[in-house]
Amino acid sequence: MEIPEIPNLIHYAIPFFLITVIVEVILTVKVRMDNYEFKDAGTSIVMGFGNVFLGLISKSLVLTVFLFFYEFRIFTIPFIWWSWILVFFAEDFCYYWFHRTSHEKRLFWASHIVHHSSQKYNLSTALRQTWSGSFYSFIFWIPLIILGFHPIMVLVQISISLLYQYWIHTELIQKLPKWFEAVFNTPSHHRVHHATNPQYLDRNHAGILIIWDRLFSTFEPEVEKPVYGLVKNINTYNPIKVAFNEWIQLFKDVISSKTSFPNKLKYFLKPPGWKHDGTGILSRDLRKDWEKK
Repeated sequence: MEIPEIPNLIHYAIPFFLITVIVEVILTVKVRMDNYEFKDAGTSIVMGFGNVFLGLISKSLVLTVFLFFYEFRIFTIPFIWWSWILVFFAEDFCYYWFHRTSHEKRLFWASHIVHHSSQKYNLSTALRQTWSGSFYSFIFWIPLIILGFHPIMVLVQISISLLYQYWIHTELIQKLPKWFEAVFNTPSHHRVHHATNPQYLDRNHAGILIIWDRLFSTFEPEVEKPVYGLVKNINTYNPIKVAFNEWIQLFKDVISSKTSFPNKLKYFLKPPGWKHDGTGILSRDLRKDWEKK
């Protein structure tokens, strides 16, 4: 099968990202919404460049692993028009479960927390990406490789999904037409995802299609004004601290906990906030408390 040479879409989009951030700053000031916090935006942009740089390294690892599993594929799906439709839905389904797991398992939250660490919500927030996640989160897409999608096809669709998710990080767009809100992820849906309001916690994990959240009961509409950030904010603009703070806290919990080795391992596999002695506060408990009121 002849594989076309496809450029790295994220790298080509960098100038577009920077231009649109500047445009949003101007529009934000013009309509007199909360002004950009430039230190926060600067941290997000630095995190984004760091993610791109490390992606040059991790992509080699990911492609090597994907090519290995491709040798054990069940089918061979060709590079034709209908396969791109299939990979669109299949990749988005995998992304939903990756994203949902990133909120439900601390091992994955340790890298994903970076994206939620800003207390602002704008296009620069979309650029605040992990420096560690790309080295292991790719495992969620291995089933597509085994199914028979070529690694290049999967990697391209992952890039398309990330590009789509860029524009939904804004408060300048409110509600879109009902049919669009019903099917696709939108700024309104994603504002909920970034919010710390109890009813919004761990909701709307969509990539491009919001249908998975509706199907698996993790959808929540935007009603109350979102409060952005983390349940416990880290309050720093230092990119190094943003990138690795949760990893440090995770290993501190593992090392300092006076419990059995199996329980120590649970710190990686249980939700963020879990403690072996039951003293931790989980986001689902905060949501349940809100529902009782």
